Amino acid sequence: MKLVSLILAAGKGTRMNSNLPKVVHKVNGIPMVKKIINILDELKVEKNILILGHKKDIVLKNAGEENTYVVQEEQLGTGHAVMMAKDVLKDYDGDVMVVCGDTPLLRSETLKKLYDKHIATKAVTTILTSVYEDPFGYGRIVKKDGLVKAIVEQKEADFEIQAIKEVNAGVYVFNSKKLFESLSKMDNNNAQGEYYLTDVIKIQVEQKEVVESFILEDNEEILGVNSKVQLAQAEKVLRMRKNIALMEEGAILIDPQTTYVEDSVKIGKDTVVYPGAVLCGETVIGENTEIIGNTRIIDSKIGGNVRIESSVIEESIVEDRVTIGPFAHLRPKTHLKEEVHIGNFVETKKCTLEKGVKAGHLTYLGDAEIGEKTNIGAGTITCNYDGVNKHKTVIGKNVFVGSDTELVAPINIGDSAVIGAGSVITKDVPARALAVARGKQFIKKEWTK
Repeated sequence: MKLVSLILAAGKGTRMNSNLPKVVHKVNGIPMVKKIINILDELKVEKNILILGHKKDIVLKNAGEENTYVVQEEQLGTGHAVMMAKDVLKDYDGDVMVVCGDTPLLRSETLKKLYDKHIATKAVTTILTSVYEDPFGYGRIVKKDGLVKAIVEQKEADFEIQAIKEVNAGVYVFNSKKLFESLSKMDNNNAQGEYYLTDVIKIQVEQKEVVESFILEDNEEILGVNSKVQLAQAEKVLRMRKNIALMEEGAILIDPQTTYVEDSVKIGKDTVVYPGAVLCGETVIGENTEIIGNTRIIDSKIGGNVRIESSVIEESIVEDRVTIGPFAHLRPKTHLKEEVHIGNFVETKKCTLEKGVKAGHLTYLGDAEIGEKTNIGAGTITCNYDGVNKHKTVIGKNVFVGSDTELVAPINIGDSAVIGAGSVITKDVPARALAVARGKQFIKKEWTK
């Protein structure tokens, strides 16, 4: 395959009514321009070349700064945008696929079929087209003997042309040499004073070149995102595609319509995801796990046979047979090993809980290491911050920490130690010791009189 891509991503996107460039708005967790790059990478193009303009640094950051790009300082039409790549491609002899950065519903399979037809027919240009029952607003594809003879825009179409239902989808494959020859012959003698890429077709037809089309099976793919409403439409389509793929791979989604799973998430067989779940980023979930209620998981690795209910998990590792929630919060760098139980209103941050640790209620564990089978009583706090620096709490195996205990870090609690309820522990506790640090109880009889 000798194919490069040009991704048109220079426009502002006025109708988006946003401070951000249109193409960096996310669809199912991925910026639109990055989504297009991912699709083209699946096609194994040699190189992706971005045509940038409005707030180009933001677009490049979202697309990936490793990508080749050129700058269109003035946005003077699609033909003008492609002209900007002339110097980059001056020594290239192959095919160029032109796509828009705001069409995230395209499938790599579709683009491959388009390119395969281009190669098979030895066309100079092949256009992706679609058929609409109501094609109002689209450029019509005029054909003769099966070949494309013109693209006529809606405002220039007479009644006969308007009756044509095959329309331009805005994706092209060009022979690179012929493309830039045609671009050099374009003019901007039109009401907008712009250079249109569709004029290349007109020039090539006049020169008796072969211009082919490939008709798209699902015209939903060519939805261009020009507003927040269309962004939501694209999001819905991509989310359902992802959910269907997950179910076909063996996951169980109770209600796919109300389950949000981003493109990059992976879910194992027979894992059950209940309505309201939000699964984001590079999250990987094992087999036979339950994700219940309004749970949100971000960039985390979740093992098998885990049960998570109505909780938030961020950048954490959860091993097999762990139970979490309801209403727990695992903050970044939490690592729960096998059979740990984290209960309601427990928060963890940058800590490791070894196998079998239990923290059932109303607890904060930060900057801590906790040994196997230790029990953390309700209301326990690791006091890890002194106002300037963070400090570590280390708790051994089989420790019993009584309810309402404060462990003032840095501190070490030895194996099998017992901490009395209501204690404020400020010094290390040896293995197998009992530590109690609280005010002495006193009783005054008949006090209420």
